[in-house]
Amino acid sequence: MCRHLAYLGPPLALSRLLFDAPHALVRQSWAPKDMRGGGTINADGFGVGWYPAAGPPVRYRSDRPMWADASLPGLAAATTAGALLAAVRSATETMPVTSTAAAPFTEGPWLFSHNGVVAGWPDTVNALAARLPTRDLLTLDAPTDSALLWALVRHRLRAGDTPGAAVAATVAEVSAAAPGSRLNLLLTDGASIAASTVGHGLSVRHDDGSVLVSSEPLDDDPGWRAVPDGRLLVAGPAGLHLTPLGRP
Repeated sequence: MCRHLAYLGPPLALSRLLFDAPHALVRQSWAPKDMRGGGTINADGFGVGWYPAAGPPVRYRSDRPMWADASLPGLAAATTAGALLAAVRSATETMPVTSTAAAPFTEGPWLFSHNGVVAGWPDTVNALAARLPTRDLLTLDAPTDSALLWALVRHRLRAGDTPGAAVAATVAEVSAAAPGSRLNLLLTDGASIAASTVGHGLSVRHDDGSVLVSSEPLDDDPGWRAVPDGRLLVAGPAGLHLTPLGRP
């Protein structure tokens, strides 16, 4: 599958989360601890999105393994941000390995990632895709389940749903159409984080003024808390809220 993380809090160097922590995202790319049958490594691309002092998020994506990108360590060490989302990818069989297939997906202030797989892709979600505007389907970043999930979430955000409601409703309709799907979604606008747990692990660490959500803990800090399966997490620097999915 994939590994992903999102951070909100005081500005820090991107390298703190991507490279410096004992189980940083780069290590999760080649030595993940909790893939749950979804491959062994995450070598099919990566992406990082972060929020500068002003303007929309900046995104850097590649179809190479994170550990093979010679430019990223220096870029990450020199770049600070108070909000970011990053992911490493393990492509599902038959899906393309291209930079545009790597999360985060983005529009306006939003960054989005998916860890998992839509069961029976693409046949199981034909009807859901048909509800989207034709232009959205024609301009998907890639012909993948993750890109379609982003289009479904984005459609709800455009209609005025809150981030938590958009994630929860998308998970509910995809789970009904494609039972057995693994749907860990991760969404941020730089001010809050919304995440779901369906079929994959997720952990959260909330400190004074910051929150870090990750597929796997980045270190042995006792503040890490496992998010149970079947939950919606909505978090910000001031606190976090967990509710059972099915109650947007």
